Amino acid sequence: MVTAITRAIPESFVDAIRSDPRPINLSKARRQHGAYVKALAQVVDEVVELDADEAHPDCVFVEDTAVVAKGHALIARLGHPTRHGEGAPVRHALQARGLTLHEMDAPATLDGGDVLRVGDTIYVGRSRRTNGEGVAAVARVFGPLGFAVVPMVVDGLHLKSVCSSPVDDVVLVAPDTVSPARFSAKHVIVVPEAEAHGANAVGCGATVIVAGGCPTLRAALEELGLRVIEVGTSEVRKADGALTCCSIFV
Repeated sequence: MVTAITRAIPESFVDAIRSDPRPINLSKARRQHGAYVKALAQVVDEVVELDADEAHPDCVFVEDTAVVAKGHALIARLGHPTRHGEGAPVRHALQARGLTLHEMDAPATLDGGDVLRVGDTIYVGRSRRTNGEGVAAVARVFGPLGFAVVPMVVDGLHLKSVCSSPVDDVVLVAPDTVSPARFSAKHVIVVPEAEAHGANAVGCGATVIVAGGCPTLRAALEELGLRVIEVGTSEVRKADGALTCCSIFV
């Protein structure tokens, strides 16, 4: 059984941490998020939507709060101080589903958006939000479970801002970012510059959820026999977010 944990968008999302100066359209953001949740419901067995927290404008980006694999969850110590406190409801949801929980201590920082699993390899970006101690915490928890943990230097917010692995044997990479040769997946697709935002996608089984406006990427995925669902991401992108940011698969 596959569960996707998501979190609702608060009114305060308009004040989310971001580099994009354009104002966020809250009602549109909620419509897009609703479409995302409906898409998830088509590809997983259960979708759990946690309540929004007005004290944490970025709480919709639930992925950052935990890293999950093989029945274990590392509860992240988020790299931006204003986001500390987002993890409690996620911790409870994971614990309720029987996962073994692991905690992190200062000075380690880690955002789940910096953690990319490709088969039995976990790539961890050292970024603005994840430090060396955070990488070491991932290795401490998931190394003994049979994963190779590979650090990667990230010039940007998160590793998964520029790459993702939505389904087995498929990795998507934005052009002129990380080297495609770093990944051992059967299919490594470099998306066109005009569709760079499409490098972040999420999926399960033979279905991939991609950002709208990526026809070349959609065609490449369909050529692999995958079903593609498009959802709008314009408003979460204004808050430096993307599709993987908005769910944790358990």
